[in-house]
Amino acid sequence: MRLAVVTGASSGIGKAISLRLLALGYRVIGVSRTSCEEMIKQSNFTSVNTDLSNEKETLKLCEILQKESLTILINAAGFGCFEPHEELSAQTITDMTFLNLTAPMLLTNTLLRSLKENDGYLININSIEAIRASKFAGVYSATKAGLKAFSDALFEETRKSGLSITNINPDMTESGFYEKLRLETSKKENEKLLCEDIADAVGHILSMRKGAVVSDYTIRSLNFWISKKK
Repeated sequence: MRLAVVTGASSGIGKAISLRLLALGYRVIGVSRTSCEEMIKQSNFTSVNTDLSNEKETLKLCEILQKESLTILINAAGFGCFEPHEELSAQTITDMTFLNLTAPMLLTNTLLRSLKENDGYLININSIEAIRASKFAGVYSATKAGLKAFSDALFEETRKSGLSITNINPDMTESGFYEKLRLETSKKENEKLLCEDIADAVGHILSMRKGAVVSDYTIRSLNFWISKKK
């Protein structure tokens, strides 16, 4: 059975993708800070608890996964803090940079040979902020633009292999991402994305002829609105 590793699998986009891969017949290792086993009770799902903003825990996970032969790596874990840059703490900056950018690069470094050998898929769940500039998003945008640049360069590096590499760049998506932020997605269906929309994109990528690759997959809501929390 083909194996997929999904980070951020306990909620939001990562959970929706994990469920979609299970429905497609993959065995899934879900990585998150909290256990996913109560949320995804399926025999082909394994939960691994790791804080991917922590260097030691991430390197330990890399050691564990190095023994696996996998077909898909999906880096979906991430967080954002949207404040004036001088208001951000040093810890927030370093945690965001490590989780959003360094951890995906370390996991890819560990698993790249296996992905290439299995003609697999590397899918980075990026952000619309990777391809535009927004105020109060300096660090977040930098991490996402960096992840896109990493993916693009790796795509060129591995084109002689059977590995497909895709950036998915979603606009505002209804999920727990905004739980601690001052803003949230709209209540209207056509003014936001759903996590299932991103899972649909993953399904589409996996269904394509292997000789064709969508290297950048940007998804936006038909209309757009940001709601500020009271």
